[in-house]
Amino acid sequence: MASIFTKIIHGEIPAYKVAETDRYLAFLDVNPNTKGHTLCIPKQEIDQLFDMDAADYAGLMAFAHQVAAALKKTVSCKRIGMAVIGLEVPHAHVHLIPIDQMDDMRFQNKVRLTHEEFTDLAKQISQNI
Repeated sequence: MASIFTKIIHGEIPAYKVAETDRYLAFLDVNPNTKGHTLCIPKQEIDQLFDMDAADYAGLMAFAHQVAAALKKTVSCKRIGMAVIGLEVPHAHVHLIPIDQMDDMRFQNKVRLTHEEFTDLAKQISQNI
């Protein structure tokens, strides 16, 4: 059964995309810890990050690096935090989270954005890539 991320890749579920290549996709988390919380995923459905071969893993990290730089230009924050949890969706993914304090990385604190705010933010980030 396809993961929710595979459904996003195939356009079956909408997403606020910020960057895309033939192998990777970045989109805003719809339940974000902070404004700009972004997920970077491989388009190939792989359950766990460390199940990826070394080249694909390095490619995903390079892609996440580009997205993080664009996030830093777009969202006011001290730094971009990165987390890999891997329990919530059986598809490898990296969380990029604009942070000002350690609590911003806690997955219990969430912010709410409107559809328009998500759309505008995704556009701004993609323009900085």
